[in-house]
Amino acid sequence: MVGPKGEQIGVVSVNRALRLAREAGLDLVEVAPRSKPPVAKLMDYGKFKYEAAQKAREARRNQTNAQLKEIRFRLKIDSHDYETKKGHVIRFLKAGDKVKVMIMFRGREQSRPEFGYRLLMKLADELKEYATIEFKPRQDGRNMTMVLAPTRTKAEIRAEAERARREAERAEADAEQAD
Repeated sequence: MVGPKGEQIGVVSVNRALRLAREAGLDLVEVAPRSKPPVAKLMDYGKFKYEAAQKAREARRNQTNAQLKEIRFRLKIDSHDYETKKGHVIRFLKAGDKVKVMIMFRGREQSRPEFGYRLLMKLADELKEYATIEFKPRQDGRNMTMVLAPTRTKAEIRAEAERARREAERAEADAEQAD
């Protein structure tokens, strides 16, 4: 048996354990019923359930879901358009989302998929500080697709933004105190 503060009480009878629980104003909770002998603990069970629910709620609140964003390129893309779309991809990756990059082939472009492969690999090489390749470029009918995953998770990005916000508030409060 384990006491209310985590101390070992030892092997005691059920009647004695119930009496100890009654005297302490706590509940007798069986923690490990399959062990020999079964392990019980003196605790406030209502408080235990409440704290477990709070932890579960906090875990759900901190959970983030990364989305899959999609951006489409054409094989004959101008350099300015390429830079603009690359900027969109960087923005998605910085937000912690995965990006599906798609090149659409038209007409005779379909006979030269290596140009599309080169374009996708050039993009991946330019974005290596923001992303890793999750799925290499592959031809899928008239399209070639590649999936990029951010190097940092959405939870890490959110935590860093929260930390920066707190530091800014602290600096503002310090500036007010200095005046």
